[in-house]
Amino acid sequence: MDRNRRPSGWDELPDEILLQIIAYLEPYHITRLRLVSHRLQELCLDDELWKRNCFDESPWYLRLQNRRGATPPFFPLASHGHEVQNAARATQKDVTSTKGPHLVVPPTKPPTDDSKHRKWRKIQDMANWDPSFPTEQVSWYDEYIQRCGPACISWLQTPRIRDCGVEAIIESRGVALYNPHDGNDGDGTMLAVSPLDDGSVCLWDIKGTRGKQGSIIGRSKPDILFIDGPSGQNKRRSKRIDTGVTECVSVNHQNNRAFFAVQSHLIEVDLNRLEAVSRQSFEWSITTMSAINQGLPLTVGTSLGIHLHDFRTRANIPSDRSERVEWDESDVYRSIFDPKPLPPYASLSQPTPISILHLPKFGSHDQMSDDIYVSGRFTNILHYDRRMFPAIVGSIYSGGLIKSLAAVPYPYSTVDYEVRRHGEFPVEQISRIKRTGSGVTMVAGGAYKLKGSLEMYGLSSAVHSNDRATLQNAAMKNRQTAASATILSLTTHGTKIAFSDGTGLIKWFERDGFTECRRHKIGSCDAKASNLLASKGRGEIARKILSTKSFVGQDRPNNDNILFWTGERLGLLSFTTAPLYQSDDFEPQDEEMAAEEEKRQQYADKMREALERQTDEMRLMNRFGHGPA
Repeated sequence: MDRNRRPSGWDELPDEILLQIIAYLEPYHITRLRLVSHRLQELCLDDELWKRNCFDESPWYLRLQNRRGATPPFFPLASHGHEVQNAARATQKDVTSTKGPHLVVPPTKPPTDDSKHRKWRKIQDMANWDPSFPTEQVSWYDEYIQRCGPACISWLQTPRIRDCGVEAIIESRGVALYNPHDGNDGDGTMLAVSPLDDGSVCLWDIKGTRGKQGSIIGRSKPDILFIDGPSGQNKRRSKRIDTGVTECVSVNHQNNRAFFAVQSHLIEVDLNRLEAVSRQSFEWSITTMSAINQGLPLTVGTSLGIHLHDFRTRANIPSDRSERVEWDESDVYRSIFDPKPLPPYASLSQPTPISILHLPKFGSHDQMSDDIYVSGRFTNILHYDRRMFPAIVGSIYSGGLIKSLAAVPYPYSTVDYEVRRHGEFPVEQISRIKRTGSGVTMVAGGAYKLKGSLEMYGLSSAVHSNDRATLQNAAMKNRQTAASATILSLTTHGTKIAFSDGTGLIKWFERDGFTECRRHKIGSCDAKASNLLASKGRGEIARKILSTKSFVGQDRPNNDNILFWTGERLGLLSFTTAPLYQSDDFEPQDEEMAAEEEKRQQYADKMREALERQTDEMRLMNRFGHGPA
């Protein structure tokens, strides 16, 4: 042996050995280690490494261990995540095409050695928990931050009006996300669009590409969203945006246009110039709208009908001519006495739709099918086919009042998830189900007997052909553990389902619809107790929530936050140890006034904590029968 030979450095070790070493570190130290070099950064962001960390700290795995009456064993090897995939690939060769997609494969006989048995059991448990699908792109580093990292609430800049030295706050009346030029502007810009109470349209910078993050970067003139136009009498509430309509704005990212529902009118606004360019009247008040998808008309829900509004048929005006909206009061009477027949629409036997969903195709977030689902103040979810509109294709009985609809472009099976929650499916069975399954999951959130209802419906070609038996096996209604109050809004967030409820909480659930991953109180910024313990709040609720994930280009790590609207203002839930900004950060403020405001806020927080503690004590005493008579 050559004694003069220099020992090998860590940078000469193979990636596999370095991953084994990194796996022994705590997640906090891994995030610090990735700043050392580009190579370590790539290794420290290894998906299988963070996937295992997500699994080890998941409430799903903790409940499985409690069900078995054992404590989770220490499992340090990062390669086990790769072994799950390797075992699945090896068994794919033995599975013939004659087997059905849900045929239960006898589980592999576990090894007799105790250490090998624990390793085998951990691999199978991880495969049963894994919420992702083979064709799905998942950043498990982001997943870990969203599931286990700290969370804080930041408030976007508050719109204000100043006149003769008097300042007043203007409330927001809705929200939608806007990616200029369909996200291909070169900067990855993402803006929040909101109609304001003074009839103007306001734009905020969500990711800080055009200005300070959370600041207002554009605002139109007042009154452009009022029914009678800028010069009309718009003091009456009947002339303004209905405060009870949640889905009142929809954005066309390609053409940089937005549609706003104002009573029975649909007003189109050019987001580049922030000017109204067209207006469409409907027979009844607009109560909801769908999102705008490429190549498809906008679906508009009025109090008594469902309409397809094809904005693409509007006459194109040459670029050298200015577009102008003629605000003529005679338009209302002209539409009433117009001899032309009404365009086809689907009438509703029960009024007030609340949410409209364009169902995506299997495995795609961008490509839409011809299926339209409508929920509202009725107990059925209505199903329409765009090719046969306005005829109704079918309906799904919920029994509750559904206020929000979302979709996961992957299949759902109640039976499969029930077996997987007990960790009983072998690895090869799960791999085959995910590989051969097809369909889309519709997620519904609302209320049932004053409690929150989270519902999952697995939709496939068999379901669309009115196969009721298949729908029963693919339907789940969680009305016990989802929420103690009405679910107001829901969306998909990574491999999770996020929703807001009437108690001011934002919750994250696994795709099985039963397992809660996390919760956070609106208004709080408590990094220590933001997982399954509700931290202090300010009494706010989120009427609408949106994921800020960009589906175009490569987004930087930890950039998928939750944008929410309280009914009056906009906030952002970020996974950071401190707020990214506050609404007062954008306004000039005297140092003495700022110090006084901080003391006032600290006193209010202490009083709130004392009152909450007293309330908890009273509830505890009431459980033991020692409460007030």
